[in-house]
Order: sequence, then C-alpha cells, then structure tokens
Amino acid sequence: MISLLLVVFLLQLMIHLVNTVGATAINELLWVLYNRFPTPTAKDAHDVTRLRREVVRMKRELASVSAQDEFSKWAKLRRQHDKVVAEHDKSAQAIQATKAKFDSTASTLRWLSTTGLRFLLQFWYSKQPLFWIPQGWVPGYVEWIMAFPRAPAGSISIQIWGIACASVIQMMSEAVVALYALAKVDKQPQAKKGEPMAFKADFQSEKKEL
Repeated sequence: MISLLLVVFLLQLMIHLVNTVGATAINELLWVLYNRFPTPTAKDAHDVTRLRREVVRMKRELASVSAQDEFSKWAKLRRQHDKVVAEHDKSAQAIQATKAKFDSTASTLRWLSTTGLRFLLQFWYSKQPLFWIPQGWVPGYVEWIMAFPRAPAGSISIQIWGIACASVIQMMSEAVVALYALAKVDKQPQAKKGEPMAFKADFQSEKKEL
C-alpha cells in the first residue's frame, strides 16, 4: 500500500504544479515541444516564429530611419515591413485553428492524467484502507472522519489522504515562496547597511576637526 500512498502524493503534487503554473503556460510549452519534432505543423510554426522576428527587426529599423530626412529609404523599408506583416498574418491565421485543436486535446489529456485519474483512484479504492491508526488513539467520530466515505473505521481513506497531501503541498509551497521573498528582501538592506556607518564616521571626523 506504500506505492498507492506515493502515487496519491505525486498526483496531488502534479495537480498543484498545474494550478500554479497555469494551463495556458503549459499548453504553450507543449506546443513548442510538439513543433520541435517533425510534426505536420512544425514547418508552419517555424515560419511564423521566423516572420515574427523579422517583423520586430524591421520595426526597429523603421524607427531608426527618419521619414522626412531619408524618405526613399523609409518608404522602401515600409513596403518590406508591410509585406512581411502580411505573410506573418497569413501564416499565423493558417496555424491558429490547428493550435486551438492542440490546446483542446492537451487540456483534455492533462485533465484525464491528473484530476480524472484522482477521481478514478478515489472511486476504485474508496473501500480500501491506506493504513490504520492505533486503536483508541482518537475519538470515534474522528475515526469516522478519517475513514470517510467508505473505508473501514479506524483506517485512513484515500480521500482523506489526498486532502492531507494537498494541504501539506500547499503549505510547503507557501513556505518556499515566503522564504524566497524574505531572502530577496534581506539582500536589499545589506547593500545599504554600510551607508549609516559611513555617514557616522564622516560626522565624527568633521566633529574632531571642529
């Protein structure tokens, strides 16, 4: 049963990471990884990325050229820019429908592999105790809560174990974020910690001179 305890914990950890990172960010990452392989959309996605970079480059070049002082050069760059933008919009529109289907499929698979799998495990092992607590260790009503909804009394059900794992993971996540924020704040005063001392030393030296 140790393996099931670990599976539930890792499953809750995955769900927490998905909720923390966000579905949109995960879909974007999966889309990039998907197009790294020789897939049907790999070439189109590469063209869109290349054209987007070209548009950004030409916008910067246009901004560096004066339309009044170098009109001929500016007009030529403007025509090239408009042409690249049109090609980019056409390629992006062609791949947009495919990406929408990919996002829908990725979201479905992600739900099935996390929340859907959690529901399946909770249903399948709802009557099976994950581990037992010592007899008489807690009152009877607490034993009933620990075994909710259908595990034997005196045991810990998979639902309660999942809730406990999710709570611990959430607290650990908040603790890590708090420690990171505290460490980041502590670094800022350290850089300025010497300033009052230097000011005090300068003041004392001036006082001695007087």
